[in-house]
Amino acid sequence: MTNDNKNNPKSGNPEGRNKPGGGRPSFSFYWIYAIIAMILISMMVLNTGRDGARISYDQFRSLAQRGYIEQLVRDENRAKIYFFKDRMPQATQDSLKISLSDKGSAFASQPKSCWFNIPKGEDYLTEMKQLKDQYGFREEFEPENKLADSIISWIIIFGIMILLWVLIMRRLGGPGGAGGQIFNIGKSRAQLFEKGKGQSVTFNDVAGLEGAKQEIQEIVDFLKNPKKYTDLGAKIPKGALLVGPPGTGKTLLAKAVAGEAQVPFYSLSGSDFVEMFVGVGASRVRDLFRQAKEKAPAIIFIDEIDAIGRARSRNVNFGSNDERENTLNQLLTEMDGFATNSGIIILAATNRADILDKALLRPGRFDRQIFVDMPDLVERKEIFGVHLKNVKTDTTVDVDFLSRQTPGFSGADIANICNEAALIAARKGRTAVGRQDFLDAVDRVIGGLEKKNKIITAEEKKTIAYHESGHAIVSWLLEHASPLIKVTIVPRGRSLGAAWYLPEERQIVTTEQFFDEMCAALGGRAAEEVVFGKISTGALSDLEKVTKQAYAMVAVYGLNRKIGNRSYYDPQNDSQFVKPYSEETSRIIDEEVSKIIERAYDKAKELLNHHRHQLDALSAILLEKEVIFKDDLEQVLGPRKYINQREQEELKIAANKASLN
Repeated sequence: MTNDNKNNPKSGNPEGRNKPGGGRPSFSFYWIYAIIAMILISMMVLNTGRDGARISYDQFRSLAQRGYIEQLVRDENRAKIYFFKDRMPQATQDSLKISLSDKGSAFASQPKSCWFNIPKGEDYLTEMKQLKDQYGFREEFEPENKLADSIISWIIIFGIMILLWVLIMRRLGGPGGAGGQIFNIGKSRAQLFEKGKGQSVTFNDVAGLEGAKQEIQEIVDFLKNPKKYTDLGAKIPKGALLVGPPGTGKTLLAKAVAGEAQVPFYSLSGSDFVEMFVGVGASRVRDLFRQAKEKAPAIIFIDEIDAIGRARSRNVNFGSNDERENTLNQLLTEMDGFATNSGIIILAATNRADILDKALLRPGRFDRQIFVDMPDLVERKEIFGVHLKNVKTDTTVDVDFLSRQTPGFSGADIANICNEAALIAARKGRTAVGRQDFLDAVDRVIGGLEKKNKIITAEEKKTIAYHESGHAIVSWLLEHASPLIKVTIVPRGRSLGAAWYLPEERQIVTTEQFFDEMCAALGGRAAEEVVFGKISTGALSDLEKVTKQAYAMVAVYGLNRKIGNRSYYDPQNDSQFVKPYSEETSRIIDEEVSKIIERAYDKAKELLNHHRHQLDALSAILLEKEVIFKDDLEQVLGPRKYINQREQEELKIAANKASLN
């Protein structure tokens, strides 16, 4: 583990932290603004203090007659008077609100002053001359410099206005930096990682995803050793698109590229191009590629590219401007237009590749589409191994067992399970995380938090027990249904009961497999009707699942004889307002879906009627224990007749362990 993660990836130059003195905080321009404001305020205060207090002409006459005035400086409209320090009594000073002590003052050598406005008229000027002659104070005439005073005043006013304007604009523009100010709104907001610094993730931290890692590593190797490929006439791919469900590790792969690559790596999200102002997105695209060209060879990573790469609309918007389409057009031009972008590789990630524009996916732009799928059994084991490095576990934890118990889980789900298991163990005061903690964490992630204090009547609890027992028995008896792991009637999350299965990881699904899964899903409602002669609202999630599966069989996968080998699947959802089939076909689809669901429901009722005694026995055990497992079903129904490939592998593993012991 390196210390590169101490760098700040948000800074434009992560290397700056490693330079001498790089740990010191950067200088802020706000200090300059504060210093300017202090200077302006000080000038205003000092100018005000020099003029002293304002007095009236009558007070001036009285002070002159008492002999307190030493000097008078005037212009045409205003006069300033200076006093003898030792002549004016304290009471007079208090009445004029001036001080002549000047102890410790920087202006101790200058007599304190007051000022007054000279009244209009020659009589007052004559009187002022008589007072000067009679009482002997000095008089100086200084013409008023109106132009200089006006210039200084306007400079101060404009300086304050400019200061306020800059502060407001910086606030409106958001955080500081190249793209944070409103004047730099068209600048790229990409984070730059120089030569892998600022990211500590490497390919060794990415478990599984061997095929995706191989293709990504090839791109990184090309940038490091281009001669190895160019000697054979090979050209580096211009772009690679990471496609897959959420949580499968697309962004993690990009982080590994940033940690491994010895070239500048620009990282940003598709939403960073989106702005309310017209033309900003296209401007940011141009600025991003301009920066990358200056540092070529370089890699640009755009996460969630579907934010700007959605297929362009075929509808005419009556001349209105579409900022997202403008941004996409600029991106298409930069990726493969007339301008050369040699040495720039584009990486992008999305979980909605079906809605991307076709022009974006053509060779020459994104030459490779790397599918990052859900991890299989072996890959889940590797992912558990990575995340369990930092978890203190005991001897009961079996990584193979955990991998088999989490089919369909993504890498993010597995990381969440490891964290939840550690939290559960800490909550129980244990010193290490055990197997049961991981099983509880799986239940927590799948079903939610247990709510044992939820108020449920005895009649409701009995209905829930028969409902869950119906699921368990039907799935146990059907060949293609997923094998049962656990059944509970303890409320968890939004559900009042739940049944956990171990689904087989299939690459293709047949009509019989679809039908058996639908029968198992409808087993709960069928049990309610068989036992109580009435049904409840507890089968909502089951009905949603069954309805989607039935429509998929008929309208998407072509698994219905009456509709035939046709698929009305629209990946780009262009027909959301207009159906791609006639009203007659729509009626047939609805009828066939209804027939499939009712046939599956009748099949479930038939099985439960035939095994009514086992249904009552299993419900009684469930009401007593609240949680039952696979062994309880074997005691009631006997060994399962149909064993799928996964169960066969588990039996082999158990037999091998028994022989070793």
